[in-house]
Amino acid sequence: MHSSCRFLIVFLTLLASASVVRSAFAARAYLIADAQTGYILDEQDARKKLQVGSLTKIATASVVLDWAERKSGDLNQVVTIPQSAFQGITENPISFQPGDSITLRDLLYAALVQSDNIAAYTLAHHVGSQVESLLPVETNSKLTPVDAFVAQMNALAKQLRMERTRFVNPHGIDWKVKPVPYSTAEDMARLTRYAMNKPSFRFYVSQKERQISFDRAGHRLNYMLRNTNELLGKMGIDGVKTGRSARAGDCLILYANREAEVVRQGQMETVYPRHLMVVILGSTNRFDEGLALLQRGWQLYDQWAAGGRVADSKKML
Repeated sequence: MHSSCRFLIVFLTLLASASVVRSAFAARAYLIADAQTGYILDEQDARKKLQVGSLTKIATASVVLDWAERKSGDLNQVVTIPQSAFQGITENPISFQPGDSITLRDLLYAALVQSDNIAAYTLAHHVGSQVESLLPVETNSKLTPVDAFVAQMNALAKQLRMERTRFVNPHGIDWKVKPVPYSTAEDMARLTRYAMNKPSFRFYVSQKERQISFDRAGHRLNYMLRNTNELLGKMGIDGVKTGRSARAGDCLILYANREAEVVRQGQMETVYPRHLMVVILGSTNRFDEGLALLQRGWQLYDQWAAGGRVADSKKML
């Protein structure tokens, strides 16, 4: 057989196998990246504007943690859950009530571990009231505390070059909400890298369970949170977050780790941390797809590492 003909057959075989791999993923968009460098190993419709559900809470937590770092905010501070936190909420698994008092830290756990909407809103209400007081008077008079907080979420998005993202609330609810929120797999990957650089955030999202406490009319109540990320602890996965809504479908962001690779060249020794990130939007089977994309990601990572880790600037987050 002529060598050019043989090459064509091999090329077509590889092309067919690649299309089979891609067609196995039903998600509306996904992205796989080396979390260390931000190099995108694979993606599909990663710049398509979609709803992201409770993945929004990654931005909420990031703004709260930034505020705590910059303004010496005390996460052990006790705040009161406002009546407004229950507007538009259809689920209340922790059975919060208006007037319950709870620490900001336990609200962060509730929002990130069990994806609680009331907790996310209460965080925004409290921190937004602090942010609001720092704004000019003419701006201040027009904004509610939660509006001020959401403005900070969008300011963070702009800072992170999340150019195709609009946050409209702190929990990601998109039903009967105008304007409709949106983001992309690429933008959510940028946000997640930023959040996972915070040790406190990494710790929150790595918890399979966490007991929180809150006070109601002088009585101490406890609740055991359970992480909505079913893949936590499998295949080196130590985060990050789930999201779901009728508009968004099932969404998932995973972080996974392998032991660092040590490369020796003569007397020189280079250590390469191995962290992989997978973002899935609009799935119907997020956990199975998540595992499959993670496996694919490590295969692509190994090929990339073997080739010298050359990172095309056009493929960077």
